[in-house]
Amino acid sequence: MIALQEIPGGTAIPVRVRPKAPRDGVDGERNGSLMVSVTEAPEKDKANKSVTKALAKFFGISASQVILLSGQKSRDKRFLLEGIRPAKAMEIIQSADAG
Repeated sequence: MIALQEIPGGTAIPVRVRPKAPRDGVDGERNGSLMVSVTEAPEKDKANKSVTKALAKFFGISASQVILLSGQKSRDKRFLLEGIRPAKAMEIIQSADAG
């Protein structure tokens, strides 16, 4: 189960990043975090920008609503999904897992 946390403005979500993957996208839950694969290497903030875009696409929000809270140089990160409540975020994650 992903540990979503309601914070002012939206939902904080833990993310585990897999850089230099064959494709960009969300790969479900792993060890309490949302797994996100990106083709970019973790250099010059390229991977973080790709993760932001992948999360925005997955949750159906703009990239400006996805804000990196912590983990700038780590594979384990925390993002804010602005304007999305935890229940809605979980609903999106579960519908993706079911499909």
